Amino acid sequence: MELLLSPANLLGEIARTVEHFKLPGLDARTLIEGRRKDIEALAEANRIALGGMQELARKQGEILQTTLRELQTLVQQGPVGLAQDPTKVGAIVQRTLQEALGNMHDLVDVARKSQTDAFRVASERMQRNIEEIRTSLQAPKAKKAERDA
Repeated sequence: MELLLSPANLLGEIARTVEHFKLPGLDARTLIEGRRKDIEALAEANRIALGGMQELARKQGEILQTTLRELQTLVQQGPVGLAQDPTKVGAIVQRTLQEALGNMHDLVDVARKSQTDAFRVASERMQRNIEEIRTSLQAPKAKKAERDA
């Protein structure tokens, strides 16, 4: 037997164990299928979160490159060019502040979207779990009602 089981093998082992005990009213296949779907939803939420973090890092890299290019241009103009036209300094400061605010807004949007999407995946799976539990609880009642009739 392998020391490290893959998720599929692990679910198979759990299914065999649950079926071995044959608990009344417990549908082992449904139980295992539900847990498999839980694992898939968790993996999807993690993929979304990772994608969001990668997008955030990419965006931060772009911001850094843009800032360094602007700084390089400012240095190349030198203090003499700025001293000759003081309105340039005000325009540069205003533009830089606007860009920084816009960049912060973009970063927040990327993080928010990633978190929202990951939460949506997990929330939808929880809703399906609730429905599965309701269905599994109603099935024994329906069978009992059929036997009593």
